[in-house]
Amino acid sequence: MMDTVFLVVSLFLPRTILIIYYLINQIPINTVPFIGDIILTIFIPRVLILVYIAQNFGTSSPWFWIHLVVAIFFYFGGGKKYRDYRRKK
Repeated sequence: MMDTVFLVVSLFLPRTILIIYYLINQIPINTVPFIGDIILTIFIPRVLILVYIAQNFGTSSPWFWIHLVVAIFFYFGGGKKYRDYRRKK
């Protein structure tokens, strides 16, 4: 099972919580190969967290949908860099 702390903190700091959980050896049970874990943690951590949630709880879980909405929000204009970029135009 996945830890509630992992689920909540990963909404705000996905890369950081993944690295912390790797270091303390508490990553959720998954079928992603280790190299996939590393690459996804570096480049798109929210997708990796969605995979973990889908594999442990299924796609009908509220946690899956909450994380999916947050991921879409941040990827399509919710991040600070994008807002700053739009203000400069």
